[in-house]
Amino acid sequence: MGLFDKLFGKKQQQESLDQGLQKTREGFFSKITKAIAGKSTVDEQVLDDLEDALVSADVGIETTVKIIDQIEARVAKDKYLNTSELNNILKEEIQSILVAAPQDSSYENYELPAGHKPHIILVVGVNGVGKTTTIGKLAHNFSKAGKSVLLGAADTFRAAAVDQLTIWSERAGVPIVKKDMGSDPAAVAFDTVNSGVAKDVDVILIDTAGRLHNKAHLMDELSKIKRVIQKVIPEAPHEVMLVLDGSTGQNALEQAKHFTAATDVSAITITKLDGTAKGGVVLAIANQFKIPVKFIGVGEKAEDLLVFDRKLFVESLFNPGDTVNG
Repeated sequence: MGLFDKLFGKKQQQESLDQGLQKTREGFFSKITKAIAGKSTVDEQVLDDLEDALVSADVGIETTVKIIDQIEARVAKDKYLNTSELNNILKEEIQSILVAAPQDSSYENYELPAGHKPHIILVVGVNGVGKTTTIGKLAHNFSKAGKSVLLGAADTFRAAAVDQLTIWSERAGVPIVKKDMGSDPAAVAFDTVNSGVAKDVDVILIDTAGRLHNKAHLMDELSKIKRVIQKVIPEAPHEVMLVLDGSTGQNALEQAKHFTAATDVSAITITKLDGTAKGGVVLAIANQFKIPVKFIGVGEKAEDLLVFDRKLFVESLFNPGDTVNG
């Protein structure tokens, strides 16, 4: 249990989050500090500056307006309100947005939902967001948590995707089902599920092609994959997971709009939050899409793909350390 605790314990997660969200936190708090410097009360200028800080962190216009409206209402109600209380109020409002978003703890500590086996996750997302790497990290972490894992390389349009997933399978010590480049993705998915059932594995992760230039084609392809694997397991896939690159900010929102329109996305993973000051996009996604954020990536290591814990996320966002003094 020592290794398990080290990989997936709350303390380890908080440390990874604090480090991974450093750029977002620094930009966020520096702007907030500047907004309230020398002010004794939360006035219109403070609110305008706060709005700019939220937008620049890629919280998004819609979500920012919602937060500002709530703060304005509290300022109107609590006449004694001053800027020293602004961080606490902002923290509460961000928590309320994340609480209002759908979430479940189905993957807490990389556990799997009960009631079926294998658990099949179909992973979607455009090229370059870290989709294949995310699958590899998931495989590594599920394996470390004691789960048997099988990978399916159904992104047969890119040789690099199959090669990359093969490297991850070797690194994680888990088997992979793959075919030649250009093979039918649905055939790969079908063989993967058949193999997973035969081997009695716990979880199957299936990579899919990362194209979005034609939504109709994307829907047709994913629908075909679903149909063939449902011949083996009628209720599969149990999860359709969309991977988004957090460093692209509002572009990630656009991708989410397209994919959720094209297929039945049931979970979201947000990657590359460690290299950007745009971590506020997590709030925008939580507010605009009624889909749970299940994992976030805050570093290069497999252990830096964290099960999303909204409480830990907010604590990390408002844990300024040396960034803000007073």
